[in-house]
Amino acid sequence: MARMTIRGTDELELQLSKLANPEISKRVVMAGAQPVADEIRKGLEKNLQGSEYSKGDLLDSLGIAPADINHEGNANTKIGFDGYDSKGVPNEVKARAMESGTSKQDKKPFVRPGTNRSKDKAIEAMQNQLNTEIESVMK
Repeated sequence: MARMTIRGTDELELQLSKLANPEISKRVVMAGAQPVADEIRKGLEKNLQGSEYSKGDLLDSLGIAPADINHEGNANTKIGFDGYDSKGVPNEVKARAMESGTSKQDKKPFVRPGTNRSKDKAIEAMQNQLNTEIESVMK
């Protein structure tokens, strides 16, 4: 019976095991979140342009949460609104009202269009970050 022995795989195995580092996953996810947040911000700025009521509280509250690893081992982050405006209204509520509309306000979506516009940019940013991480581990 034929027999084959492969040598020298220990180094490759070590390099590949370094890629399983959760910090690498977090950096890749954060790289993809930035273009999405930028597009959402652009849409929000467009909606607020010329508004006599806007004081910038909503724009200032837009942010990206630190990446975290869930129970399944996947890296996640959230893009959203934090805090309250100067009148004590939660910024999340204001953003939701603008996105979906209310009985007194027409909807002016900016989150969904922003995420749709940024999908390819986010994928590209994540791929670039992953390539950088692989290069640094393989050296």
